[in-house]
Amino acid sequence: MPFSKNTDIALLLLRVVFGGLMIIDHGWGKMQKIIGGKLEEFGDPLGLGAPISLGLATFAEVVCAALVIIGLFTRWAVIPLIITMLVAVFIANMGEPLPKMELGLLYLAAFVALGLAGPGWYSVDAQWRKP
Repeated sequence: MPFSKNTDIALLLLRVVFGGLMIIDHGWGKMQKIIGGKLEEFGDPLGLGAPISLGLATFAEVVCAALVIIGLFTRWAVIPLIITMLVAVFIANMGEPLPKMELGLLYLAAFVALGLAGPGWYSVDAQWRKP
């Protein structure tokens, strides 16, 4: 089912804003920890070890967020982001007051919406599939 132009613009806005903020506010700092060799300075909410947890979160928050911004492999790229936000909200911040979990819930909702709706017309995915 084709979307209207307004829906495609809304999906572009969701991708750019949430993907961009994810990189700038979350992924960039984690990437700096990796570059600086501070691999142990990260939580280990799943018991995988701090370096692996940091690597997985950084992959989601930098690589996958960049893919979401440009709309490339969007439905696949949101999966690690959704998992990361589920861990942040329901494991790392479990039992915290709602304001502490609110940002993670907003990111989670946006990435789930993009996973369900797809990237829209203004994306690399759509342009590759264009007739």
